[in-house]
Amino acid sequence: MKMNRALSLALAGALGLSLLAGCGGGSTSTPAPAETGSAETTPAETGSASGVIKIGGIGPLTGSAAVYGLATKQGAEVAVNEINALGGLQFELDFQDDEGDAEKAVNAYNALIGDGAQIIYGCTTTTPCVAVAAETNAARYFQLTPSASSTDVTAGRDNVFQVCFTDPNQGITAANYIKDNGLGTKVAVIYNNGDAYSTGIYNAFQAQADEIGLEIVSVTTFPDDTNTDFTVQLGEAQKAGADLVFLPIYYTPTSLILNQAKTMDYAPVFFGCDGMDGILDLEGFDTSLAEGLMLMTPFNAWGEDERTVTFVTEYQEAYGGIPNQFAADGYDCMYAIYEACQAAGITADMSAQDICEALIAQFTAADFSVDGLTGTGMTWSTSGEVSKAPVVVKVEGGVYVTQ
Repeated sequence: MKMNRALSLALAGALGLSLLAGCGGGSTSTPAPAETGSAETTPAETGSASGVIKIGGIGPLTGSAAVYGLATKQGAEVAVNEINALGGLQFELDFQDDEGDAEKAVNAYNALIGDGAQIIYGCTTTTPCVAVAAETNAARYFQLTPSASSTDVTAGRDNVFQVCFTDPNQGITAANYIKDNGLGTKVAVIYNNGDAYSTGIYNAFQAQADEIGLEIVSVTTFPDDTNTDFTVQLGEAQKAGADLVFLPIYYTPTSLILNQAKTMDYAPVFFGCDGMDGILDLEGFDTSLAEGLMLMTPFNAWGEDERTVTFVTEYQEAYGGIPNQFAADGYDCMYAIYEACQAAGITADMSAQDICEALIAQFTAADFSVDGLTGTGMTWSTSGEVSKAPVVVKVEGGVYVTQ
């Protein structure tokens, strides 16, 4: 049956904070019973003899996308510590660095399986996730990604699910929101044509803009996130008279675009998607440059509801800093797995393959839903896509303000 999240947080408040205080920013989650079962792991095909369900996580902990991988790891760790403090079903999270690289992600997956992982959490970014999803589908391991948003991740794979929005969903929603709210009469787009995430959002945005009559006056691209000069792209947008620039890209190139736009005295509305979340925590970035920036995100760390306040407090206790939406997605992943395991009667001694089939059935059950930080009543289709509504926020005074 579905876990009461209010009960979870109440108990975690009493029991979990003491665990979090000892975690440290770079450590992995260590459930209470793990100490007694750490001598030797049992192959996942025969289940875990330690009484702990072993979850293998994959994402970039180093490299240009590390902010996302660290966030998904740490958000998941907060949830695992809460869950283990409740007693009953216990989780152990082993999170491996893939540096945002597909080959290294598959190597990480193989290492995790060798260590007895029964469920795969990740990957954090799309290209590695597509590669790992092919492996988990063939070997029948259940996989849940917090943030790999391309439909290529789940296409043709019944065992792979997403907690994040899909790329087409973001593109369509962005076009409708801009049109419905009159944010811009002439729209420019700057996107990364070498990135599946960015391209997927742009394609859906363009198609929806054509359908609803949103005028796009300039479309320019760049090849990868190491690009540092965006004056040509911004110049094209400015020359075309764009009063809104849509940026379906990550926070690093966005930070450069905002800085270069100011130098050019070009001040349109800048509107982005969930990959832009984290820009306010970018080291060395002048956050005043982001004033007025709008983006779609499923999570606002400055929200005042009890669930958000509790999560932010626990996250800061463990790691410092403000959690972004990737951390919240990671948190929700662990609770989605936990609630599905509870509902399906999954135990640690089950094989990974039996767990996979049980979780597939539970996630797609008509009566299964999860209330999380990033959405209330989240449900999943048989295609692995989550159903939840995005939130649009605007940066005002260095914080997100929900619109």
